[in-house]
Amino acid sequence: MNIFARTERLVGTQGLQKLAAARVILFGTGGVGSWCAEALVRSGISHLTLVDSDCVDETNINRQLMATTRTVGKVKVEVLRDRLLEINPEADITALQRRYTLGAGFQLDGYDYIIDAIDSLTDKANLLLEASHCPGAVYSSMGAACKKDPTQVRVAEFFEVRGCPLGAALRKRMRKNGTLPAKPILCVYDAEVLPNLGPGQEPVPGKAVINGTLAHITGIFGFTLAGLVIQDILDKSPLADN
Repeated sequence: MNIFARTERLVGTQGLQKLAAARVILFGTGGVGSWCAEALVRSGISHLTLVDSDCVDETNINRQLMATTRTVGKVKVEVLRDRLLEINPEADITALQRRYTLGAGFQLDGYDYIIDAIDSLTDKANLLLEASHCPGAVYSSMGAACKKDPTQVRVAEFFEVRGCPLGAALRKRMRKNGTLPAKPILCVYDAEVLPNLGPGQEPVPGKAVINGTLAHITGIFGFTLAGLVIQDILDKSPLADN
């Protein structure tokens, strides 16, 4: 099966080999992370570790790739892994039903790329700080909820993200704790912040508000994260065979 013929046509044999050799770990396989994983594997990434502790819920169906009425209740990373292996049966896909927490013991030094697509403010801040001390490149998704305009999705270095409440909260927390990322981190973000118009969970002190989301926005975030990884890999290799 020559499933990457069109990819190889564009990036060359050496470029395809670079994609296949790269080792990527993705934290969070929800609305952003699931689409990111799909784009990575369809583009030739063959070594991918998926990390997420959740199971598919019916409220995930509006935006998460592997969430359907048939997968509700199943482990997210396992359902996503099975789908990705249907795309490329020879891929090395590891599914870890775990939550990233400080000191959880993830061996990040073994990865060329570390992608953050998790929601928890505390865990996200800790992951970015830990990952920034590792040799691999780090990419992060800021908040993708409360948005509907696809033209406002942007990419910027972590400290240059503007108009994103999650980005601002992360920087505030890090500065308060006196701990900042050790190297630049490119982030996907969108400054659009729309109000929730429909019914939903009332705000609870100390807990995150569940905001409305749309599939095309989370998909663009995920595809953009994958694109940043792919572009970096190819920029380090010739685009045509000599």
